[in-house]
Amino acid sequence: MRQLIATTSSRVLGYLHRIEWLGPLVVRLVFGYFWLETGIAKVHNLDGFVQRFIGWGIPHPAFSAALSAWTELVGGLLLMLGLCTRLVCIPMLINMAVAVTLVVSTNLMGLDDYVEADEIVYSLIFFWLLVSGPGKASLDTWLARALGIRTYSGAARDETSTRTRAMAH
Repeated sequence: MRQLIATTSSRVLGYLHRIEWLGPLVVRLVFGYFWLETGIAKVHNLDGFVQRFIGWGIPHPAFSAALSAWTELVGGLLLMLGLCTRLVCIPMLINMAVAVTLVVSTNLMGLDDYVEADEIVYSLIFFWLLVSGPGKASLDTWLARALGIRTYSGAARDETSTRTRAMAH
C-alpha cells in the first residue's frame, strides 16, 4: 500500500510539475484583465474618479486619480503580457497601500476586517508576483532567454534547492 501511494503521488506530482507554468499564467491573465478593465473604466470616467478622490480627502485629487487609473490600466496590460511583471508590481503595490491607508482603513475595525479586505488580497497577489515572477509563459521569460539573463526559476531553482539540501545533510 505504501508503495502504491508513493508511486501514485510521484506521478501526480510529476504531472503537476510539468504544468507548473500554467498557474502563474492564469493568475496573470485573470488578475491583469481585472486591473486593465478597472483602469479603462476609471480613465473613461476620470471626472467621477476625481470626485471620489476629493471625497476621500486624497491630496492633489486630479493628478492622483489620473495616476491611479493609468497605473491600473497599464499595469493590468503588462501583467497580462507578463512584461516587466516584477517592476509593474511596485506601483500597483503603492496604489494598494494608498487605498488601504487613506480609504479602506477608515471602515476596518480589527485584524479580521483587514485580512478580509479586497485590497489586502490584491496586495498579496502583487507581492507574490513581485517575488516569484511571471512564470515561464511570459514575455519577461522570453526576453530573459533572448538576452541571456539567468532568472533562477524552474530548473535552476530546483538545482539550487537540491544543492542546498545536499549541503545541509
